[in-house]
Amino acid sequence: MDHLQDDLQQVLSTRPPLAAMKEELKRMSAFLDLTSLEGNDNKEKIAQLCSKARALSSHFLPFPAAVCIYSPFIGTAREFLAGTPVKVATVAAAFPHGQQPLKVKLEEIRYAVKEGADEIDIVISRGTFLEKDYSTVYRELDAMREATHGKTLKVILETGELQTPENIAKASELAIETGADFIKTSTGKVTPAATEASVFIMLRIIREHFRKTGKKVGIKPAGGIADAEKALNYYWLVREVLGESWLHPDYFRLGASRLADQLIALAAL
Repeated sequence: MDHLQDDLQQVLSTRPPLAAMKEELKRMSAFLDLTSLEGNDNKEKIAQLCSKARALSSHFLPFPAAVCIYSPFIGTAREFLAGTPVKVATVAAAFPHGQQPLKVKLEEIRYAVKEGADEIDIVISRGTFLEKDYSTVYRELDAMREATHGKTLKVILETGELQTPENIAKASELAIETGADFIKTSTGKVTPAATEASVFIMLRIIREHFRKTGKKVGIKPAGGIADAEKALNYYWLVREVLGESWLHPDYFRLGASRLADQLIALAAL
């Protein structure tokens, strides 16, 4: 991880200013996992979130890739998003803390699958990882991958708790080795959440895996992405490290709750 910050700043220094990236901004909503994961969520709030997801097209913006909600609201989201391409994502595996026995995590995943979630975002056991018990982390991730029954699986590393670049890299490798479709920075419940540095590390691990295997793995920065400048930084990092082919909802997502409003405002300019 030598020269990490220097390499990161070199890549970001080539990013054009926001005013020169209007076409990229128009694409940005297609990468959104429009998210509501709060203790006061209810059916009315989730219906409003889904209405926002549908409304993006009326502003000549792409539909978001997904809405991401707690599992009791999967049915509500499916109802309000019927007839659109927007996927229903949910969180499981003792989100956000990860501190439950594996059998409890697996039951949460199976419930989400049964309810009809298209995508499932799970969390790793950070405490177990920090004890360097990598075999247990691997075993849990492998079991959770199997329980998803082929649904899109995003593995949250919670990079803000992993302490070092080396730990972020190692956690990325474990998630990818056990079949993650995406690796994701954060739950949004820990500070710091997504950072350019953590995403840069994860992208380099994805790139190395692709070089070795030819298999593409997606990336999802999440948490604290409230403005277009931050979103464009992540867009640019993906473009420069992995290439244009990763700039597709199958491989690039942004977990956000407020970004859509700014994209709508910028689209009107």
